[in-house]
Amino acid sequence: MPKRETSRLADELRSRLEEEIVSGQLAPGERLDEIGLAYRFGVSRTPVRECLLQLASVGLVDMRPRQGAVVAAITVPQLLQMFEVMAELESFCARLAARRMTRDERSELARVHKRCAKLAKKGEVDAYYAANRDFHEIVYAGSHNDYLQATTRSTRNRLSPYRRFQLHHAGRLSTSWSEHDCVVKAILDGDADQAAQAMSAHVAIQADVFSDLISALPPAYLQAQTG
Repeated sequence: MPKRETSRLADELRSRLEEEIVSGQLAPGERLDEIGLAYRFGVSRTPVRECLLQLASVGLVDMRPRQGAVVAAITVPQLLQMFEVMAELESFCARLAARRMTRDERSELARVHKRCAKLAKKGEVDAYYAANRDFHEIVYAGSHNDYLQATTRSTRNRLSPYRRFQLHHAGRLSTSWSEHDCVVKAILDGDADQAAQAMSAHVAIQADVFSDLISALPPAYLQAQTG
């Protein structure tokens, strides 16, 4: 197979598998068998191997001796540190969005916010999670800073399985929406400071909530601390 065609297939597979990891269809610790993936997607193992290496380069996949590729898990200290960074990145996005969002972007934010409200009320976790991703993407885009968007999205993708799992905690859907509401009001009012504070409070994970999250996570989501 020509190298260009292999690279094209690898890119397509990477997008598919990245979405499955970020959406939670593939959970941390889950093994990614090259032969099985090649059969599933109807390709040779070469683009599959290249795809897995690409995912490993951005931290979504671990290449382990004698185990092959697995969806990446992280240690408890790493998880805490990543939530801290995520809160600052999303806070900055919200600050800039309050200053820079266009009228159409503000309308779209309000529309998705209303959709999230309906889903939260119904308790539809999976649908809310998808709409929640749309909500945050609109805020990222509203920053009108491409580098910030890419950096924030990369960190968000790495944390997605854990953020998704949080939504299954009792009462989290309604709390999440209420936090979104504070963000939306501040952005629509053009209050950059309040938007940043509201988003930081939404994304940051408090000690008691973090403890509950760790205790509820399946063992495969976390790896033993090394070093």
